[in-house]
Amino acid sequence: MKEDIHKKFTKRERLKSKELIKELFEKGRSVNCFPIRLLYLSNEKRDFPQVLITVSKKKFKRAVDRNRIRRQMIEAYRINKHFLLNSKFKTPYAIAIIYVSDKKIPFQELERKLILALQRLNYV
Repeated sequence: MKEDIHKKFTKRERLKSKELIKELFEKGRSVNCFPIRLLYLSNEKRDFPQVLITVSKKKFKRAVDRNRIRRQMIEAYRINKHFLLNSKFKTPYAIAIIYVSDKKIPFQELERKLILALQRLNYV
């Protein structure tokens, strides 16, 4: 069964390379849309964007809270990644989506903010 990249958040879309993650955090540029911060770096090695999603352990001590926010961010990205895949810029990015707030917000607001951040990324 062939996977449809538009509907799933596949394993190959996840950013796992330690070298690329290090380079992303050192040289990457950012787009802020509170409570989300996007770090991005051009990644010519791939023909599609790779994404890392993270929630601070310092701000959310309980793993249950971090995991819930991370799952919500993954779902919001999965539903709205067409903003990256259909953008006028065909440069694939390595992207880190970081939750920077210390408060939990409803999924609808989180999704709205992620859409706004992805749209801003398209115009950078």
